[in-house]
Amino acid sequence: MAGFESVTLEKGMYTVPHKNFSQVLEEMDPSENYRGTPLEGMDAYQRQLKRFDIRVGGSGSDPVEKFFQTSSSAALFPEYISRAVRQGMEQADVLPSIVATVTKIDGMDYRTITSDLSEDDKTLKPVAEGAAIPETVVRTKDTLVKLQKRGRMLVSSYEAIRFQKLDLFTVTLRQIGAYIARAQLKDAIAVLLNGDDGKTPAATITTSGEKPAYGDMVSLWGALAPYSMNTALASTAAMKDLLEITQFQDSQAGLTFQGTGKLITPLGANLIHVPSLEEEKIIALDKTCALEMVQAGDVLTESDKLIDRQLERAVISTITGFSRIFDGACKVLTYKGA
Repeated sequence: MAGFESVTLEKGMYTVPHKNFSQVLEEMDPSENYRGTPLEGMDAYQRQLKRFDIRVGGSGSDPVEKFFQTSSSAALFPEYISRAVRQGMEQADVLPSIVATVTKIDGMDYRTITSDLSEDDKTLKPVAEGAAIPETVVRTKDTLVKLQKRGRMLVSSYEAIRFQKLDLFTVTLRQIGAYIARAQLKDAIAVLLNGDDGKTPAATITTSGEKPAYGDMVSLWGALAPYSMNTALASTAAMKDLLEITQFQDSQAGLTFQGTGKLITPLGANLIHVPSLEEEKIIALDKTCALEMVQAGDVLTESDKLIDRQLERAVISTITGFSRIFDGACKVLTYKGA
């Protein structure tokens, strides 16, 4: 059971091809070896924190300098940074609500697939005996998925934070993760609106009214067929306008909004607030087949600098991109606004 105490930790664990630090550590100290023990439920990284008696959360959390009590424990610091940033990304992230699939790649070049179906292809008519079965052609897209590097730079000396509690430092790192998540959401919306190449706008329904009406939402729902309108994205102004629609003001919708903060649209779609979206615009999509997210690696930290206490100008970043899967699975409603 004490095998985790003999694991050798070093910088090189951050540079193993196609694996992150936690994966490398898990191979060296498999969690399955701890079933039925007091350490069951911990992953390999958490066992290393226990080994060096480092508490990263709660009122009794240790100061940052606790990571640097030995050269081995210092090797855990970049992973702590990455995990805290990921927590912030997850807390602020609405991408799981709009992304159909996540593709992880090892390089920087990625060409996704597409299938252009005509309306006749989507009907799947009966095939007579001996007749040819209609074909669905799947091909790679002409353009590469545009990958964006998003991140933040730590600008602080080790001396300035060494005595700060890890619990407080984690809050700061989570905010970095939240910034990254919001930037990724903007990238995703840009692809939904303008396509992978930035030149293929989604089909748009334009209404002359100053505010969206219930009939406009019905038109948007109908335009998305045969795809399902299960998700809608709206700016702050558009959310306010939608909330004023009479059908939003029935007792059940009001109780749900007041009790949970979650909005229910008259058409059953999951309504998501996106402050960065243009004010007089609502995006409707079929979450199951509209958008692909491409990730080149995990949260990246400059591990050498962090292990050597060179926090000044240490970069934390992610590399992601997005691609529309089926163009017809996304439609946009625009209106004049007041």
